Amino acid sequence: MVGPSRPLFVLFGSSIVQFSYSNNGWGAILADIYARKADIVLRGYAGWNSRHALKVLQQVFPKDAAVQPSLVIVYFGGNDSMAPQPSGLGPHVPLPEFIDNMKKIALHLKGLSDKTRVMFLSPPPVNEEQMLHCLGVKGRTNEACGVYSEACLKLCQEVDVKCINIWTALQQRDDWKSVSFTDGIHLSSEGSQIVVKEILEALKEAEWKPSLYWGSLPTEFNEVAIDLVTQDDDKSNLSVSEFELERLLKWEQ
Repeated sequence: MVGPSRPLFVLFGSSIVQFSYSNNGWGAILADIYARKADIVLRGYAGWNSRHALKVLQQVFPKDAAVQPSLVIVYFGGNDSMAPQPSGLGPHVPLPEFIDNMKKIALHLKGLSDKTRVMFLSPPPVNEEQMLHCLGVKGRTNEACGVYSEACLKLCQEVDVKCINIWTALQQRDDWKSVSFTDGIHLSSEGSQIVVKEILEALKEAEWKPSLYWGSLPTEFNEVAIDLVTQDDDKSNLSVSEFELERLLKWEQ
């Protein structure tokens, strides 16, 4: 650990999380937005489903840890929703088991501390044609992702966990199939920007004390005076906080 201590945000999930620092992904964008405000930690495991997650939950999030996260953003479900294989192998998890697994994950995380907040991302849609062309993957359909997404949303209402409806959010654009993915499954920069806006909106609206919205968190060492030197004379008199605010205001639009 290095100090001073900051709020700890943990991103926990499958490849949508593991790859979230690639292609200007949503994890990297959050790390940029929360620079000097919170530490963003990845715990992403490509190819995993909710069954895998449950097996390691106690190791990734031990209840006796000296420092507990302020926020955990969880994503599983895309792999779970894939069609079962005749051999019984593969990532498919039946819907009732998926719901039960996610409920156990939510309750464990909520029990880490009184100030640990939990947010789920529902399974995003997929571009089936692009997925088949780029990855040769069959058995993962947009319809099935929608079913698991709806189940995730319903579960979160029952256990009082915030849930971002990624399946619906990405499909608001008419051209979502062509701009949202790198390969039909994993998010492009455009897709990630939609996810970030949804997360920030949820954090801003949350009645959590303390607030975890970036605009409400203090900037580390902001009281330390430094000279901000830029080539643009119009910017040279900005304070660090003003310069930072100007850079980030696009996320308020």
